[in-house]
Amino acid sequence: MKKHVNPELTDKENPELTPEEIRAMRPAAEVLPPELVAILPKRRRGQRGFQRTPVKQQVTLRIDAAVLAFFKTKGRGWQTRINKALKHIVDEEKSA
Repeated sequence: MKKHVNPELTDKENPELTPEEIRAMRPAAEVLPPELVAILPKRRRGQRGFQRTPVKQQVTLRIDAAVLAFFKTKGRGWQTRINKALKHIVDEEKSA
């Protein structure tokens, strides 16, 4: 099955690697100087890197339909706008 690529989303300066190019690749330890390899992070193959601690907490919240409709009419990002409005209220309360 052939892959269909959107030409508007392709990077002409960095084209997708061909299977031949991928097979020709070598490990960094074979290509880089030893002093540079020594400072590279040590991870097992497939191991994920450092993960940031989440700064937001997922909750279920019931709000009036009119409030939800108001924020959704402004388009995408309505959850972020609700969060921003709530943060504004919290900041006002703290400074009062």
